Amino acid sequence: MQLIFATSNEGKLREAREVLGLSISGTSLEIDEIQSLDPVSVAQKKALAYYEKLKKPIFVEDVSLTFNAFMNLPGTYINDFYKSLGNVGLIKLLEGRKDRRATAQTTIVYIDKNKKSHIFVARINGSISTKVLGTKGFGWDPIFIPSGQPKTFAQMAAGEKNKYSMRAIALKQFEVWLGSSK
Repeated sequence: MQLIFATSNEGKLREAREVLGLSISGTSLEIDEIQSLDPVSVAQKKALAYYEKLKKPIFVEDVSLTFNAFMNLPGTYINDFYKSLGNVGLIKLLEGRKDRRATAQTTIVYIDKNKKSHIFVARINGSISTKVLGTKGFGWDPIFIPSGQPKTFAQMAAGEKNKYSMRAIALKQFEVWLGSSK
């Protein structure tokens, strides 16, 4: 089975291929994303927009990262916060705050050939480190420490990260659904 993943991010493509063990192609097609703090709504509307352009089954993934100290923020806007502030800036947002807890969520939406949405959500709790740690991974991996672990995602080898990653968990849910829908 050939899947199309609505991303051009090589890190995300690599993780999806590793977890699913399938042939997955990415797309650099750009679409306008809705602005909302609801990650499921953002992912679902994004998936439908890609489907409308490509007219093929496709899956999208949307990640949110919320800091407990800031309620629902940065949330679905984490990519914009990361691009503007970088990991050092994200850490500085929590400077002087005792509560460094955070929740990372991945929402995967697959639009099938009948234009039906299938939604897979995974959340993990963790904390934001006080400094950038590790060189593996991408994005905010160097500052997110999953609960119960001593390392950031960026300090973990791919196989280790996939044991705790919200993306890997959501992809495994998707994989189970793919297997049962044949």
